[in-house]
Amino acid sequence: MALGLLTLSILGLGATPVNGQTTFRVASMNVSLYGDRAGEVKQKLAGGSDAKAINLAKVINQVQPDVLLLCEIDHDADGSTLDAFADGYLNGAYPYRWSIPTNTGVLADVDINGDGKRYLPVDAWGFGKYPGQYAMSVLSKFPIDQAAIRTFQEFRWADLPEALRPIDPVSGEPYHSDSVWKKLRLSSKNHVDVPIEVEVGGKTQALHLLASHPTPPVFDGKEDRNGKRNHDEIRFWIEYISNANAGYLVDDSGVAGGLPSDASFVIAGDLNSDPNSGDSIRSAIANLISHERVNDVEPKSDAHGIATALFGRRQVRVDYVLPSSDLSVVASEVVWPVDGQVLGKAVQATDHRMVWVDISLE
Repeated sequence: MALGLLTLSILGLGATPVNGQTTFRVASMNVSLYGDRAGEVKQKLAGGSDAKAINLAKVINQVQPDVLLLCEIDHDADGSTLDAFADGYLNGAYPYRWSIPTNTGVLADVDINGDGKRYLPVDAWGFGKYPGQYAMSVLSKFPIDQAAIRTFQEFRWADLPEALRPIDPVSGEPYHSDSVWKKLRLSSKNHVDVPIEVEVGGKTQALHLLASHPTPPVFDGKEDRNGKRNHDEIRFWIEYISNANAGYLVDDSGVAGGLPSDASFVIAGDLNSDPNSGDSIRSAIANLISHERVNDVEPKSDAHGIATALFGRRQVRVDYVLPSSDLSVVASEVVWPVDGQVLGKAVQATDHRMVWVDISLE
């Protein structure tokens, strides 16, 4: 991967585990920190007084994840939006950070919607009004192995085996022209493999954080282009953890192959798919959570069970933290307190809820 694609802020010497700590906590949270124009979020975060960010920070500071994936926080080349949030609201608790490059708001070099013009947001590689909108970031108390990070931002949808190419149901022809289909990227944001060196209680664990945020399976037509893209964005991880020698899985540095069969991992993100309800093609998420290498512990809240998001009045499970089956999970939760409890109102800063798992190294 070209170093220009990577922005890491190394602000400390490493994590300082609590005495006797033998577990570490991995979490995912969609924080909905996006605006209508580039720079708007960073401007709001300046000074540490943004009400939404304060409430988001209350949740994070209460739960204290050791590794945290943030979905929907603006990406900029120098990571300054992420730094504004981490330093201004999280008290610098996360010395290792990565603002992840994203396809959202990046204007494609082809006319994706076929109307004879190229413009944002409809002709971006991933839907977005400006470059960096809806991006992801990693916050960690443990070192990130910068040299070993893999990104699949430019991986082409057509290169995924048995890709669900959208078809116009009226004409029976492909929705995207051949010239577009040959270039169209699979990831609406990015698919990244982030190696993290976890050390607690004198023990070390090499962990691969596999992060993505597939497109919502709506806002399209009967061709179901977003539903099919969502399905295949999720299925990417099935391919990645199933075939270490997959020659078709080529990252942005030109390196081919999936995850080694003995590697420990956590798949995290807002996957925009519920295996039991909603508008997605559910087979991908159902196959992922039942995969032999995945241990879906189904984190729950007392108030809302396994649901992780509230869309209008509809509660759905779309946010995931899925550890590999070789890891020992000792606790998990969806942070969704009932009214009157600590964080009762703070969690309403976003329509998603944080999900976390505790992993033991004993």
